[in-house]
Amino acid sequence: MNKYDIREELKKRRLILDGAMGTMIQQYNFTEEDFRGDRFKDWKQPLKGNNDFLIITQPEAIKEIHRKYFDAGADIAETNTFSSTTIGQADYGTEEFVYELNLKGAQLAREAADEFTTSDKPRFVAGSIGPTNRTASLSPDVNDPGKRNVTYDELVEAYCEQVRGLMDGGSDLLLIETIFDTLNAKAAMFACETVFEEKGVKLPLMISGTLTDSSGRTLSGQTAEAFLISVSHMDLLSIGLNCAFGAKDMEPHIHELAKKSEFMISAHPNAGLPNAFGEYDESPEEMASQITGFLKESKLGIIGGCCGTTPEHIRAIAEKVNEEVY
Repeated sequence: MNKYDIREELKKRRLILDGAMGTMIQQYNFTEEDFRGDRFKDWKQPLKGNNDFLIITQPEAIKEIHRKYFDAGADIAETNTFSSTTIGQADYGTEEFVYELNLKGAQLAREAADEFTTSDKPRFVAGSIGPTNRTASLSPDVNDPGKRNVTYDELVEAYCEQVRGLMDGGSDLLLIETIFDTLNAKAAMFACETVFEEKGVKLPLMISGTLTDSSGRTLSGQTAEAFLISVSHMDLLSIGLNCAFGAKDMEPHIHELAKKSEFMISAHPNAGLPNAFGEYDESPEEMASQITGFLKESKLGIIGGCCGTTPEHIRAIAEKVNEEVY
């Protein structure tokens, strides 16, 4: 954690969040051997696809991605820890390395942030906490509505371990993101509070939900307003939306959230919608032109990019933000 306070910085200007980590990792074309590295060359099952694990086996690549986003104008880097819980790592049999992943993931982002920090433009590290691949509110079996493949207590335990690593590694704030099930998010929030109490240190919390279709509801059925109400008991740095939509489709939901929220608003949309091959075609210029409506929202304090975005997208967004009067 650095000496600068993100809350104070947000009183001066809007802050730019970085873009997609996965999109950048794809450009390296890492092989199974790259994912394993020397340390895990004899691992019992495939590791390719476990992007978080590159924190351990390809740390310089991860730090280079953080540097590219800071160079493009980002003020906040998200750690490469979206799936770094025992639940998320279970598919690869790598649960025992969760604390190390979060610790080193935060350290890599911290090192890059410190390289770019200046007194007039400090850089921050957001510990990324993803939703896991299990949901506490919905059944994984359509024939058994009451079935659950994870409990609230299991989620809390998994998130506590993640938060400890992120804090020990030097995160300035924590970002609970891509929330599709608010019960999962509540488990993550409770875990944050638990670890804050353990350590006697409280970090700012960003909360970011995901609306799954144009009706404006999360996967578990909440509207943006219901989502807001269900997490507003926390002292939040910001609440916002990410993923699922491009900027154009996300904008009305951001305005609706801002109308009802007492908190600052964040937004990090995708680079449009994926094409038939799952790729994102929206150019940096197109995306930047679409965020103009976001910038009319006085409560919007943090803006960045999600799936499909690159340093070029973040540079274009940063330039657009800098054109506006805060």
